[in-house]
Parts: sequence; structure tokens; C-alpha cells
Amino acid sequence: MVALASGQVVRWVSIRQFMQTSNQGAEVESSKQASPQLIRGMGLGSAVALNMLDMIGVGPFITMPLIVSAMGGPQAMLGWVLGAGFAICDGLVWAELGAAMPGSGGSYRYLREIYGPNKMGRLISFLFIWQLSFSAPLSIASGCLGLAGYAAYFWPRLEHIYFSRTGNWHLPLLGSLQMSWVANSGTLVALGMCLLAVLLLYRRITTIGKLSKVLWVVVMGTIGWIIFAGLTHFNTARAFDFPPGAFTLSRGFFHGLGSAMLIGTYDYWGYYNVCFLGDEVKDPGRNIPRALLLSILLVGGLYILMNLSILAVVPWREMVRASGANSGLYVVSVFMRKAYGPWAARLVTVLVMWTAFASVFSLMLGYSRVPYAAALDGNYFRAFARVHPEGRFPYVSLVSLGAVAALFCFLRLADVIAALVVIRIMLQFLVQAIGVIVLRIRRPDMPRPFRMWLYPLPALIASIGFSYILFVRVNALKEIRYAIVLLILGIVIYLIRAWKQSEWPFGASSDPTLEGVSG
Repeated sequence: MVALASGQVVRWVSIRQFMQTSNQGAEVESSKQASPQLIRGMGLGSAVALNMLDMIGVGPFITMPLIVSAMGGPQAMLGWVLGAGFAICDGLVWAELGAAMPGSGGSYRYLREIYGPNKMGRLISFLFIWQLSFSAPLSIASGCLGLAGYAAYFWPRLEHIYFSRTGNWHLPLLGSLQMSWVANSGTLVALGMCLLAVLLLYRRITTIGKLSKVLWVVVMGTIGWIIFAGLTHFNTARAFDFPPGAFTLSRGFFHGLGSAMLIGTYDYWGYYNVCFLGDEVKDPGRNIPRALLLSILLVGGLYILMNLSILAVVPWREMVRASGANSGLYVVSVFMRKAYGPWAARLVTVLVMWTAFASVFSLMLGYSRVPYAAALDGNYFRAFARVHPEGRFPYVSLVSLGAVAALFCFLRLADVIAALVVIRIMLQFLVQAIGVIVLRIRRPDMPRPFRMWLYPLPALIASIGFSYILFVRVNALKEIRYAIVLLILGIVIYLIRAWKQSEWPFGASSDPTLEGVSG
């Protein structure tokens, strides 16, 4: 999900604090009393609000035509319903891990502990940062493309395509690696948003709290307005205008459902943000699981109401045509124009564009600090640890992230979202869902304030759901090949670095065990 400011920034701070702590070895315990500790001041309400902030950004405003097109009708609502169900199952995975290890670091910490901090865990945690170097720019690019898509409501010429190319590269064993590039006037707008975000962040950052609060008000106010407009203009026949054979259990139905669930997964992501802030949550054994599940249920309810409201006003066939042409994706603008007229359409377009840019700004701010923190830990490329001499910000990481995101702005929005979700599922979420079972076997004695309900069923359902999204889609192998290439490159790079530094598997790792670090 294109997330909001506060969650992303606190997340990178937490990862950095964990990495720095994990490198201190035997000195941790002796200095722990003297070192300032983070304050556990975040209650359940704050944790739920922060999670909701991280889940709701520009995503629900830009994905409606894509998910309806995936299934060819209002039955696409199944994608959001099942997406919420799988999010709850995966949320239980995060809940058990977050309650058992309520410190800083999130997935970086969990993966190291699950697979052994002196063994495979070091490689897997490196791969977590490695995939983030690609999935983070994809996430940023999706926000830039969404903003450009809504700008086309004011300036339709932005959708005029200047060139469109598809490249194919044959790889041994993997088959054909395909990539499509598209350039129109809207691409220039997306590139401009990337550049503007980098320029605004290329300075000392002292506080962004006000930005996140204003953004929260704008996003929630816009969603509330959409739901109100939909309920007061609700057309039952239009909302449930299912095409013939909509629920026929054919191959096309299941492939469409897989594509719809992929987009729904993109919209729900962010429910795990509280796990990156474990050091600052009151009674984390109780509040982390509660915050995870409550935020999924609340956001799921909002999404279903909002999208049902739009389907009741905007004919779904219009959305399918827009998605197929990769133009006219400003469905919320069309919705408001039909409900209240041009003035409402213009106002909601401005609100969505503001939300999109603020989300891009916050994502770039937060994600630019993650490679920097990993480089300080010695577990990523050294150049990313460089800090601007005057502004004191990680300028190499920031500029690199902005440059890669700008390249991804030449992709279609649907391709950006698909690549983002597939890469993260394969290189983070599946490994972690399986890992919670591995940890139960390896560390049965580990204190677990919260134990997954119906263990191991939720972890297995989450793994099956992620696997379904990966493989049961039209042209599913396209993004899977991307992820495999990244995985192979990441492993090769890690092994070269490990060989040079005499780390696992070529020598003893200098990392201490994570047990007892930061509780």
C-alpha cells in the first residue's frame, strides 16, 4: 500500500535502532542500563490509528478500475473480501512474532531470529533489504502514476501515448523476461513528482507529524464523502449488475480472482506497521495483536463500503474500458461528477492528487532510510551509509531511491502493482509465514504472550493464499521471473560480500544472538 508519513519514518528509525543494537555484541548488556531506552507510550488506540494511516493512502482511489477489470464485473468485490480474510491470517503471523519479539526491527529482526542470526538468517535479512531496494521504488512509482492518472481529469492530453515498447529477454531455465514501457505526457508528471519529492527531502528533516495528521484528515474525509455520496445515490441494479456467468467456477473465474486478490493485497498492506514499533507500544503482548486485527477489520469495512458505493453510481463497464486503455482511471472523479456535478469532481480530484503526492513524499522519506540503516549495520552496500555533510540526511540512499522510482514511472500502473506485490510475497511474506512454524519447532520454549489462534492453520492459509496470488493469474510467470532474477542476484551479491568479509557461510559471523536484545 502507498503508506503515510509517520508510520514509514518511525519504521526506519526502529530498524536502524535494532541493527545498531544487534552489532554491539557483548557490550549490549553492560551498557543497557546507561543507554536511553525508548518509551512504551503508544496505547491500543494510537497503534490502531497508526496502522490505519499506513494502510490507507492513494491505493483505494487508483485500483478500483483494475480490480473490476480483473474479474469483469461487480463480483470483483470477492477480491477485497478474500483479501481481508488472508490479511487477518497473515496478521496472526505478525501478531505472534510481534508479541514474542516486541523490539525494533520488524521483519529484519524476525527473519534473523527464525533462521539463525549466525547462519541462514543473515542471508535472508540481507535479501529483505535487497528486495526493498526494488519494491520500495515500485511503491513510490505507483503513487506517482496514480497522481498523474488523476491529473488527466483536468488535462486529458496527459493520456496521449508517445511511444510504447515491449522488450523480451530469454533467460536460461527461466524462459522469457518481458517488460513493457509506456511514455505519455502523464509520465512527465509522474517523473516531476518524483523529482519534486527528492528536492523537498534533500534537506534536514526535523518533523513531519503535522503532515501525517493533515493527510489522515484528508484521506478519511474523502473516503467518508465517497461513502455518503454512494449511499445517498445508491442504485441497487447498477451495483449488482453481474454479467452472465459471473460466478461460474471456470478457469477464467479463478485466474480473475487471483488478479483481484493481488490488487486487494496491495490495498491492505500496512497492517503490520505496529510490529516495527514494538519498543514503543504499551503492553505489546496484548496491544500488538489487537492493533493488527482491529485495523484490518476497520479498513476492510471502509474499503468494501467505499467500493460498493462507487459501483452503485459508476457502471462497471466504464471502469473496464478505462483499465484496458490504461486511461481514464480517475474513477472517483467520475463518481463525484455523476453524484454532484463538475464542482465535486474537481474538488475530489484535487484531494486525491494531494493524497498521492503526500504519500509519495512520506514513502520516499521513510524508505530512503532503510538501506542507509542496513549499510551502517554492515549488511548492505557501504555507499548507502553516506550522510550529507550539512543537511545530515542519507543523500546517496535518497537519490538512488528517487532515480529507480523514476525509471519505474515508465511502466503501466497495473504492472507496477503486480511486480511490487509478487516481489514482496516471494522474498518476505511467504518466508515469514513459513518461518513462524519453523520458529515454533526451533524455539518451543520462547515466551509467546500471544499464540496464533488455531495454529498452524492461519499461517498455512496465508501461505496458500499468497501462493494462489502468485500462480493463479493470467500471465503469472511474468512477475515471478522478476522476483527469481532479483533473488538470484541478491544471493550472488551476498555470497561475494560474505566471502570477502569471512561471514556465513564462509566463516563465523560476528553477529550475536538476538535473544534478550531490546525487549
